[in-house]
Amino acid sequence: MNHLPLIIKREYLTKVKNKSFIIMTFVSPLIMVALILVVAYLSQINSDKERQISILDETGVLDGIFENTEHTTYKILSDISLDSAKELVKSREDYGLLHIERDVNNNAIVSQVSFYSDDSPSLSILTSLERKIEKRLEDEKLKINGVDIGKIEASKTNIDISQETFSGEKTSKVDSYMKLAFGGAAGYLLFMFIIIYGNMIMRSVIEEKTSRIIEIIISSVKPIQLMLGKIIGTSLAGVTQFAIWVLLGGILITVLTAILGISMAELQTPQQDLMNQAMQNADIGNEMQLAMQSFFNLPLTNLVIAFMFFFIGGYLLYSSLYAAVGAAVDNETDTQQFMLPIIMPLVLAVYVGIFTVIEDPHGTVSTVFSFIPFTSPVVMLMRIPFGVPIWQQVLSFAILGGTFIFTVWFAAKIYRVGILMYGKKPSYKELYKWIKY
Repeated sequence: MNHLPLIIKREYLTKVKNKSFIIMTFVSPLIMVALILVVAYLSQINSDKERQISILDETGVLDGIFENTEHTTYKILSDISLDSAKELVKSREDYGLLHIERDVNNNAIVSQVSFYSDDSPSLSILTSLERKIEKRLEDEKLKINGVDIGKIEASKTNIDISQETFSGEKTSKVDSYMKLAFGGAAGYLLFMFIIIYGNMIMRSVIEEKTSRIIEIIISSVKPIQLMLGKIIGTSLAGVTQFAIWVLLGGILITVLTAILGISMAELQTPQQDLMNQAMQNADIGNEMQLAMQSFFNLPLTNLVIAFMFFFIGGYLLYSSLYAAVGAAVDNETDTQQFMLPIIMPLVLAVYVGIFTVIEDPHGTVSTVFSFIPFTSPVVMLMRIPFGVPIWQQVLSFAILGGTFIFTVWFAAKIYRVGILMYGKKPSYKELYKWIKY
C-alpha cells in the first residue's frame, strides 16, 4: 500500500484544481443564495401588500368578527345593493368583496356566502375568512339551542401527557419531534452526499479509462490501491467542496440580507398573521422552552461520533460500488443498467426511516434494517436520537466495516478486469466471470 497516499494526493489535487470543480465550488453557493434571496424578497413584497376587503353582510349575524390586521383591512358596507357594492369595490381597487346574503333561516348562511374579486384570492385569506364565519355561526346555533357558550368554553380541557422513562428521565412530544428532525437531516444528508460524490467517482474512472491514461497507471499500481485512492481522494475533495459551500453560503446570506434589508423570516408568510397570533399565546412560549430543553437532552456527543463513523462508512461502501460500475462501462450512458441495484437500498433506507423509525424506532423492522449494511448508515442515524444501546451501534458499524472490506475486494475484481476493457457493453453474466478471475 506504499502507493496509496500518492494516489490519494493525486486524485485530491486533480479534483480541486479542475476548472469546472473550482467554478462550481464558488458558483453553486452564489446560485443557491441568490435563489433564496429572490424567494425571500418576493415573499416580503407579497406580505407587505396592503389588502382591503369589503364586507357586505345582509344578515347582521357576523358583526364584529372581522378585525383589522397589519396588512389586511376590513371595510363594512351597509345599505347598499350587491351590484352597487361590486362597482364600489372595483372603483376603489379593493382586494375583494365578501357577501353574506340575507336568508330567513340562519342555517342556510353556509350556502349564501360568496367572495368576489378580479383575480383568484389567496387560499390563506379565504381560509381565515371561513374560520371566522364558522366560529360565529357555531356560536349562534348553540345560543338558539339554549346552550351557554361560556360554560362550553370553560369546560374545554387540553391534556398534555407527561412522558418519563422507568429510569426517571423525563421526555415530551417535542423531544420526539427534535429527534426526528436530527435523524432525518443526518440520513438525508448522507443520501445526497452518496448520490452526488458517488457519481463523481464513477465519472472519474470512466474518464481515465476512455483516455487510456489508466493503462499507464495500472502498470505500476495495483487495481485495489488505485480504486481506494480514487475513492478516498475524491471523498476528501467532496468534503472540501461541501465545507466551502456551507461557509461561503452562510457568509453570503448574512451579508446580503443585511445589505439588501431582506428579512428571512418573511419566507414563512402567507400564514404570517396566524403565526403572529400564535406567538402571543403563552403556551407557545412554553413550547419554545421545551424545544430548547429537548435539543440539549439529545445525546449530542453520541450523535456527532456516530454520524462521523456511519457517514464515512456508508459513503465508502457505496463509493466502491460506483467505482466498480465506472470500470465496467465505457461511457456514462451504459451505467444506467447497473445504477438501480445501487440506488434501491438507499431509497429503501430512506423509506424505512421515514415510515418505520418515526412510528417505532426500536421495533423489529427498524432494528433489523439498522444492521443491514446497505441501509444501516441511514436507518441507524435516524434511530440513534431515540436512544440506541452502544453495543448495537458498535455491532452495526462492525458489520458495515466488514461489508465495506468485502465490497472493496468484490469491486476490485471487477475493477481490475473492466478498467482495461473497451468497446463492449458488459452484462451481469460477464461481470460474474470477471469476479471469478
